[in-house]
Amino acid sequence: MFNTPLIAPARKRTLTEDVTERLRDAILHGHFAPGQPLSEEQLARRLAVSRGPVREALQQLEREGLVLSGPNRRAMVARLSRRDLEQVYSLRLALERLAVQYAVRYAQATDLAAMEGVVQAMQEAVARGLTAREAADLDIAFHDLLYRAAQHERLYEAWSSLKSQVYIFLLSRNVADADYRGQLTIQGHAQILESLRARDEARALQTIEEHLLAAYSRIVKNYPAEESPEMASLIAPPTRAHNGGTRRARHSSRSSKK
Repeated sequence: MFNTPLIAPARKRTLTEDVTERLRDAILHGHFAPGQPLSEEQLARRLAVSRGPVREALQQLEREGLVLSGPNRRAMVARLSRRDLEQVYSLRLALERLAVQYAVRYAQATDLAAMEGVVQAMQEAVARGLTAREAADLDIAFHDLLYRAAQHERLYEAWSSLKSQVYIFLLSRNVADADYRGQLTIQGHAQILESLRARDEARALQTIEEHLLAAYSRIVKNYPAEESPEMASLIAPPTRAHNGGTRRARHSSRSSKK
């Protein structure tokens, strides 16, 4: 009766996509140390593939911020700095504000149910003893569902390009702060979900800002360098917004004189 199938077959991953995922997982799980060189020839031998897919995979991971090109275009695992943290946090804040605005309007019951499932998984994991990596995995899973619930394809693509770096910073937070592997992580995500269910945009925006600021504040303990004036003004309490604007103006003035 129908000439076109109702459900198209699942798309098969290309060899490059498979190599990219395997290398990404290896970096995120600490099999390659920050700053470690990544030889195309050696990786190709280990993965039993030609150098072409490895080269393309490294280029993709460079776009994601997990790999850097050193002298002579030699790839190495990125060492994420305090400046990287500030840039990732400020960009994520902008993206996630937009995500919750759209999710408040367009999230379906199935989206909210999936997010509830992650929160329940967090509760179960905390009860048995949540590891730092489990906490990061579940955190990313929840926010991934949030972006999907926004039904904004380009926004989801932007999040996807940032996600790997966010994961690394979440892992450093969870290792350094055991409290965040307990009730804190459950409460923060449950509050976001509650505001989405209520379709309360103002509350959802406030909740996501407080949630991300709490995460940033714990991560930044591992990065001793002083934060930039831009970041200081970005995370300042609302009552200090005017002073933050003054700091930005002074910084801009200094930059223009150079």
